[in-house]
Amino acid sequence: MVGGGGLAVAAHSIAESLAVPYVYAAFAPITLPSPHHAPPVFGMLGQTDDAGPVDIEKLWADDRQRWNALWKAPLNAQREQLGLARIEDVRFHLFTARPWLAADAVLAPWPGSPDLDVLQTGAWLLEDTRPLGPELEAFLDAGEPQIYCGFGSVRAPEGIAQMVINAARGAGRRTVIPRVWADLALIDNQPDCISIGEVNQQALFPQVAAVAHHGGAGTTKASARAGVPQGIIPQMFDQYYFADRVQQLGIGTALTGVQTTDNLRRALEHALSAESTATAHSVGARIKTEGARVAAQRLVEIAD
Repeated sequence: MVGGGGLAVAAHSIAESLAVPYVYAAFAPITLPSPHHAPPVFGMLGQTDDAGPVDIEKLWADDRQRWNALWKAPLNAQREQLGLARIEDVRFHLFTARPWLAADAVLAPWPGSPDLDVLQTGAWLLEDTRPLGPELEAFLDAGEPQIYCGFGSVRAPEGIAQMVINAARGAGRRTVIPRVWADLALIDNQPDCISIGEVNQQALFPQVAAVAHHGGAGTTKASARAGVPQGIIPQMFDQYYFADRVQQLGIGTALTGVQTTDNLRRALEHALSAESTATAHSVGARIKTEGARVAAQRLVEIAD
């Protein structure tokens, strides 16, 4: 059984009750305890290392307490019903001493930890062969590469679609806006924008000039693999980590705090620069694609 994310808190216990192997898979290094980074909640609270030295060991100890306060009692109540022994450390029970890291080593390297033996499989990516559709294809062919702006399954900041579209226009670019879960919408009927539904990012991203998004693991990976610069507007959890990594790698810009059309336009202009574009292309060529195969092979080995 493979568990992932906090919602998988019961997965290890279910695996125990079924007497089957269990592994935990993280999609970002920052979610796993390490002396080299603070927990994700540190960035979510608007805190940064720029404020001065931080006690990372204490931050991870506080993180353990949060896990126990939220899940220890109900988890042990269910384990008792299943005839399983009590657990004292919910986070360790979930992660185990040997978690997997389903992230690319270039984009999101594991920094190491004396307490965890992490297997970095690489990002779990399968080839997507879905066509883009005639309307989108026609829009792509009608002019120079455009800006894609999407926020996946998270709530988009209020007014962000209008700001991105206006910022793209200020930079002389057209815009692709996906509706999907974030419920983004066009602001007018001008022909320089198109609203789309679910889309094959693997097919679309290599054809755009830049990607503005929330910093989710999947979108960041797809953008990096496509070799296009990114502007990340993080909203929660590991998205702050990916925003920082994109900026550190020189393949985009991290945009935190309150956004305006002007700073979005400046970020897009930076992303569209020859330097950013060349760096993104270079990093994209280094992104590996065999992570899903590596993980599947290891699962077969564990199950045998």
